[in-house]
Amino acid sequence: MNLFLYFLAILPGLLISFYVFWLDRKNPESKISLLICFVLGMLVTIPAMKFEEIELLLQNDQGQLSFAALTFSTFVLVAIGEEFFKTLPLLLFAFPKKYFDEPLDGIVFAVMIAMGFATIENIFYAYRFGMSTTLVRAFTAVPAHGALAVVMGYYAGLAKFDPERKYKLLAIGFLQAVLIHGFYDFFIIQEYNEDLMAFAALILTLAIYYAIQLVRKHRHASQIAIALEEEHPLETEEDREAEI
Repeated sequence: MNLFLYFLAILPGLLISFYVFWLDRKNPESKISLLICFVLGMLVTIPAMKFEEIELLLQNDQGQLSFAALTFSTFVLVAIGEEFFKTLPLLLFAFPKKYFDEPLDGIVFAVMIAMGFATIENIFYAYRFGMSTTLVRAFTAVPAHGALAVVMGYYAGLAKFDPERKYKLLAIGFLQAVLIHGFYDFFIIQEYNEDLMAFAALILTLAIYYAIQLVRKHRHASQIAIALEEEHPLETEEDREAEI
């Protein structure tokens, strides 16, 4: 067993997780809640990958996909499938909690879930395809999962504090994540023209830039929320951990 290979598979998700935890350092969530989100993200990887196996039924005798099958696979099986399973822990576990008390928390919890997901996915790819694929994914697939999580988490943060538009905002976040994910995977997987893969790099770059802007918006909103809470504290750290 190549332990260094699996270390490289795990490292990107951990680094992004620590970075997001650092961003939320002024009003950090309990480490237990973040760990639970990470583990839940790991667990939902299994049904997501099982769902994607439907693609095998769409392949021809040469193991290739028609344009229609490729589109269905990337947008429905991969994009909708993965974003759905990553969103479940966010909405069922983190979203209802009282310690989800500032807009930035939506991004923090969503990214922790996505990094748990990306870590298990990376381990699988490392086992199956080896070092080169693992290194490429460290700079592509893992940051992509992070950016998509920021998009979903941003809108979850808005929805948490806007009950009247909650479902609309959650739907917008999910749809955006699905479309970005779908187009990115489409250009990565297609075999019609190698030059088209440049669009995948462009989409990833724009997605990361978009995610950075969303983080900045929520950090600003959270700073305001923290200032208000300092004037009227709602609960202690012990209260937060007791709620988990």
